[in-house]
Amino acid sequence: MASVSSGILGDANLMNLKEMSVTQVRPEVNSLLVSDEEIIQCFKTIRDQVIFTNKRVLVVNVQGETGKKVAYFSYPYSKVQYFGVETAGLLDIDSELILAFNDGNRLQFDFKAQVDIARICSIISSFVL
Repeated sequence: MASVSSGILGDANLMNLKEMSVTQVRPEVNSLLVSDEEIIQCFKTIRDQVIFTNKRVLVVNVQGETGKKVAYFSYPYSKVQYFGVETAGLLDIDSELILAFNDGNRLQFDFKAQVDIARICSIISSFVL
């Protein structure tokens, strides 16, 4: 997956994201949510997590050998200028999501082939457009 560590394109982590249950989200993430914010869909690599809420994308990066150091990055949909998806093909077994922000930064996430990228696109469309 290209970008779990900070979310910025080029800061690569080689793992693809797979979907996970909301109950698997790190417990401290709930304390980061605002009062009317809800988790819509969430994904993970081995230790990192990407959480789509009704207001933003949260990237949780577990760092170091012990995993005690954790970085949290918040990307509000209100700052998304455009986004795009690339579906999995016959030889290309993953799908990609790219979010471009007003400040010129881009997020890129690579998902395992089983992930419903069309659903992710629909979720983001409902909050960005």
